[in-house]
Amino acid sequence: MRWQSALAVYFLFFVGVAFLLLPFGVRTSEEVGEERVPGQADSAPHRFDLKRHLAISAAASALVFALYYVNYVGGWITAADLDFYNPG
Repeated sequence: MRWQSALAVYFLFFVGVAFLLLPFGVRTSEEVGEERVPGQADSAPHRFDLKRHLAISAAASALVFALYYVNYVGGWITAADLDFYNPG
């Protein structure tokens, strides 16, 4: 695998993991005990720490990419293994 392809796959994992982790660890103003801003949605986060979220996403996506790359090199699960319509 070329390094450009590996970078693209890692970026896809990063975006996916970052999206999946969005609802975790976020507390609303009501849960924190703060006053809501007029017009604010009930579910709006009190404070979103972007740096922390991106760091956790980078670490988790690095782990997922490492598993993907080890499988890519080892060939444990191939596309033929995932063909459920034409088992051979």
